[in-house]
Amino acid sequence: MAQIPATADSERNRSASTERPAPSFFFNGHAPRRRVLVIAASAVLGFALTVVWSAKFVDQTIGDTIADTLLGHTAKGTPIAGALAGVFFALVTGVAGTFTACNIAVFSALAPLTGGRAGSRRSRMAAGLRPLGHLAAGAVVVSALYGVVVAITGTDMSQFDESQSSGLSGRLIQAMVVFGIIGLVMTYLGLATLGFVRDPLAKVSQKYPSAPMLFMGGLIGAFLVGRPFPLFRQLFRDTAENHNVLYGAVAFGFQSLGNILVMAVLFLLVTGFLGDRLHRWMTDAPSRTAALMAAGFIVAGVFLLLYWDVRILAGRDLIWYPIAPWAA
Repeated sequence: MAQIPATADSERNRSASTERPAPSFFFNGHAPRRRVLVIAASAVLGFALTVVWSAKFVDQTIGDTIADTLLGHTAKGTPIAGALAGVFFALVTGVAGTFTACNIAVFSALAPLTGGRAGSRRSRMAAGLRPLGHLAAGAVVVSALYGVVVAITGTDMSQFDESQSSGLSGRLIQAMVVFGIIGLVMTYLGLATLGFVRDPLAKVSQKYPSAPMLFMGGLIGAFLVGRPFPLFRQLFRDTAENHNVLYGAVAFGFQSLGNILVMAVLFLLVTGFLGDRLHRWMTDAPSRTAALMAAGFIVAGVFLLLYWDVRILAGRDLIWYPIAPWAA
């Protein structure tokens, strides 16, 4: 008789273990108590960003100004004079495109790592270089491969299709598909961080701990596959017309590095100067880390889905969507 309660307890423990995934990179095993509230608040914030986000201000006022200043001449419309100039143009326009609508996802990849380690300021910043390296490697590999595809295929790609079908060009349809998929992936990762669904990289990250950051970098590199940012289209056309595979790989890789450069510097500064406080704050209640990471992913995922797959249709007068007056 004394063994029955123990058996019942073990069955309950097994049942509980099947209800919630085992700890992994994205799910630390400490889901916040109000998981639904985290999801709802993050989704609302992602939606609100799509309402107020002004592509014209971000792309032209910020992006063009940064690119013109760093290049020393008007970036848009000026021919790229040679391979070295093209690589520099790629890096500069990558930095200029830091705050475009797709790079919001970078925050969700880096923010949870700022408080992940205690120690001296130097040691925290040094430790932060490793995940940044993995993130950069994933981004460069994907973007460089796309650069090779562009150089081989040339101007036959849908990025050059300016014909309108229901107000949507081939380039815009490609952007909607690519960012829609990335948005779904980011949303899923947010749910995995809260323990609602299983971490898709749980098994592979046990054997290869760097896999999650490489994967996140790959998502960032995939931004170039769909990005309609005017300055990127200029680099895209130059690569396609030159048919130089090496140039395409290097230029596209440098543009991805430029995309994450500003975020990387901010990450290292926050890790170095605030990392100790953040580490204590997160270790006092590990569920805070899960909530922060999940919020970043869900905000980014909802933003990408609604901005690229819903608001774009509203911008072509195909549906109605609330858009702030300054963002129209």
